[in-house]
Amino acid sequence: MTQLDYAKAKKASQEMRRIAKDEGVDIDCILQGVAKGRIAIPKNKRRALSKPCGIGEGLRTKINANIGTSKDSSDIAHEIRKMHLAVSLGSDTIMDLSTGPKIKETRKAILRNSGVPVGTVPIYEIAIKGLARYGRIKDITVNEMFDCLEEQAEDGVDFFTIHAGVTMKALDILKMNPRILDIVSRGGAFLAEWMIGNRKENPLYEYFDKVLKIAERHDITLSLGDGLRPGAVRDATDMPQITELVTLAELRRCAHKAGVQIMIEGPGHVPINQIEANVLLEKSICDRAPFYVLGPLVTDIAPGYDHITAAIGGAIAGSAGADYLCYVTPSEHLRLPTLDDVKEGVIATRIAAHAADIAKGVAGAIDWDINISKARRARDWKRQFELAIDKVKPKKYRSMSRPGLEDVCTMCSEYCSIKMVENCFKKLR
Repeated sequence: MTQLDYAKAKKASQEMRRIAKDEGVDIDCILQGVAKGRIAIPKNKRRALSKPCGIGEGLRTKINANIGTSKDSSDIAHEIRKMHLAVSLGSDTIMDLSTGPKIKETRKAILRNSGVPVGTVPIYEIAIKGLARYGRIKDITVNEMFDCLEEQAEDGVDFFTIHAGVTMKALDILKMNPRILDIVSRGGAFLAEWMIGNRKENPLYEYFDKVLKIAERHDITLSLGDGLRPGAVRDATDMPQITELVTLAELRRCAHKAGVQIMIEGPGHVPINQIEANVLLEKSICDRAPFYVLGPLVTDIAPGYDHITAAIGGAIAGSAGADYLCYVTPSEHLRLPTLDDVKEGVIATRIAAHAADIAKGVAGAIDWDINISKARRARDWKRQFELAIDKVKPKKYRSMSRPGLEDVCTMCSEYCSIKMVENCFKKLR
């Protein structure tokens, strides 16, 4: 049985009970959410997770950190260090986006070392292996594609990004509605090349029933990928994007009937004034399925600072109902992230997720802010550092203050407004 099967039968799995306790919600909320497809619990049957998580309605907004090798950087040990850093800073899941020469070895090392759910994008390995074998993507066979899905499932991957919404119809609509950046999804581009080269339908769409059989057998959550997400704010909320979303809604219904958990992936680069509409549209046509967004990035002008553009969009998306934010690092669009980039990306995305949780009224979210505000009023620096989302950076900044300012900071020093009002109120009593 899958997590969805258990929920439909009103039986609480061990993971459901753990999540209910961690989230501070009643177990019935988890059971109903999973049964209706509004909460997903990514966990392969072959894996034991020390920190499972629930993603979806009524729960804390979750974040994901991407790691993985590339052709130019294939140090597996370094990627494992990134993973440990991301998890230690609060990332709820990890995605292995490796395209380097040791994809399988990297995946197995990440799965072996991760106590949180791990996701992959199988079309990456399919394409890289196909290019090595044939020299071109169009010669990859459908059987080879599904063999790769099966192998990754056997390895224990908890969730797959599957770009099944990149259909021949969607590509035709893209041709009729040209963009500044036609396809920015790597998975979407690989599949489009195969489809155009073979003049055939996307196998992940045409044989979606086979994808479901593999997912059901291993209880893999499917994250239905947005292969036609906008890569420029000018391209947002256009016909190709909406066409794909409608297809994903149809596939979600098929998966739910088959006992397979689903998440829907969303944009991308989106202007601030369109973010809420994008979230509400997904929630409406996908029956409130968990919504997983990359950012969204609210402007294209800030290379080197895209963790900020994404955090702005993520906070707005989360407050509107998005459930799961994929981190964006300062190196987005520029290079493979370093350890420092991973830290900046995770912290920025956690801030966005927490801001969204306050807006959504998630149980206990604002208590964190109340407690640190009380410590700030008391000028209790030790307590502030303990409660800070980054426990290192504020302590480092504080240490740079000149000696003799134990009670206040160097921004206001003896003109500290908190201390002045405190002393003033003492005189009134």
